[in-house]
Amino acid sequence: MELALIRTLMDKEFYDNNRGIRTPDKLFTKDVRKIKSTLDYAMKNYEKDLTAAELEALFFTRETLTTANKEFYKELFVKIRREQPMSAEIAKEVMSKLFQKVVGEEVVNIGFDYVNGEDHTLEPLRKLINDYQDDFMPNLKVEWGDITIDTLLQANNVQAKWKFNIPSLQRKVEGVSDGHLVIVGARPNTGKTSFHASLVASDGGFAHQGAKCIVLCNEESYDRVGARYLSAASNMSMEEVKGNYALAATRYKPVYDNIKIKDSTGKDMNWVEAVVKGYKPDVLVLDMGDKFASKGSGDSHVYLKDAAIHARNIAKEYGCAVIWMSQLSADAEGKIYVDQSMMEGSKTGKAAEADLMVLISKNPQQVEGAEEQDPERHLNIAKNKLTGGWHGRITCKLDGARARYGA
Repeated sequence: MELALIRTLMDKEFYDNNRGIRTPDKLFTKDVRKIKSTLDYAMKNYEKDLTAAELEALFFTRETLTTANKEFYKELFVKIRREQPMSAEIAKEVMSKLFQKVVGEEVVNIGFDYVNGEDHTLEPLRKLINDYQDDFMPNLKVEWGDITIDTLLQANNVQAKWKFNIPSLQRKVEGVSDGHLVIVGARPNTGKTSFHASLVASDGGFAHQGAKCIVLCNEESYDRVGARYLSAASNMSMEEVKGNYALAATRYKPVYDNIKIKDSTGKDMNWVEAVVKGYKPDVLVLDMGDKFASKGSGDSHVYLKDAAIHARNIAKEYGCAVIWMSQLSADAEGKIYVDQSMMEGSKTGKAAEADLMVLISKNPQQVEGAEEQDPERHLNIAKNKLTGGWHGRITCKLDGARARYGA
C-alpha cells in the first residue's frame, strides 16, 4: 500500500492539494522514506507530475548507496512501476486514516510515559501538536467571489424577485428574493395571518406572480389559515364564498396550485428544512416561526436566535424567501410606533438574522372593542438590509373579513 501511495503522490495536483510534504515519515517504512524524501524534493523544485523513471533517476543522483543497497532500491523501483496509483478519493481517505493512526499511537505513547513517570511534563505532547498542527486543519481550495466592478454592479442592481402587492409597502420596499429572511411581528389579533395571506394570495401576490408558496402553521389549524387564503384570493368573506361558490372558485383557481398549507404543530426547524428540501418552495411562511425553535436552552434568546439562524440558512441554501411570523411583547400593546426591542423572547437575536423586519401595529382605542372597527394598520420597517435600506412607518388598511391589506 505504501508504494501505491508513492505512485499517487507523484501526481503534482494531488500532492499539492493533500499536503504531500507534510505526510508523516512514519506512514512509510524506513527504506521507502528515502524515496519519499526525493519525491518531496522534486515536487518542491519542479512544477510537473513525476514518472517512475524520473523519480528513480533523481533518487540515485541524490543518494549515496552501497552496491547492495543500489540493487535493493532498483528492485523497489521495479515494484513502484508496477503499482497503480490510487484514486484521489481513496488515497485521501487512506492517508487520513494512517495519519490518525500514527498521531494516535504517538499520543498514547506520550500518555504512558507521563503516567509512568518517564516524562514529568506534557512538553512532548505540545511538540507533537506543533509538529502536526497544520495537518489537523482541512486543506481547502477556496473559490473566491468575483468582485470585479461589472459583477458587483450587476449583483446589486437586481430587482426583487417577488414583489410586495401592498402599494404603500412596495413604494418603499420593492419585495423579496431568494435567500432573504423576513421577520414579521405583531401583537395578537392585529392581523398577522391576514398579512401573509394577503402577500401570497391576493391580487398581484406572490402566488399570482408564479411563486410556489408553502405555509407551515403551528398556531391556528391549517383549515382556518386556509380560509384566510381563500378569502384573500377571492376578495370575499367566508359568508360571501358560501353565497357565491362559483365566483369564489373562479378567483381561487389561479393561485390554488401555487399554495400548500400544512398544520405543523410540534415540528422543529430540522423538519422544516426537510420539507423545503423535498418540495423546493420559492416562498416559505412560518406561522409562528418562534414555535419551530427547539428549546435546548432555557434562555429563549439563545434558542430563538439559533432557530432564526437555521431559517436564514434554509433561505440561502435552498434558494427561497422565508417569512417568519412572530409575536411582539406586551411592551408594544397600544403603541403605533414599535421597534425590534419589543420582539417577544428575543429582542436582538432574531433581529440580527433578518434582512427585513416588518412590525405591524394598530391605533390605540379608548373604547373597548373599537379596534375591531378600525381598519388602519401601521407597518413599521424596523430593519431593512434590502435595496434602498429605507426605514420608517407605512400606513395601510386591513380588510379583516377578506384577509387583505391595501393602500
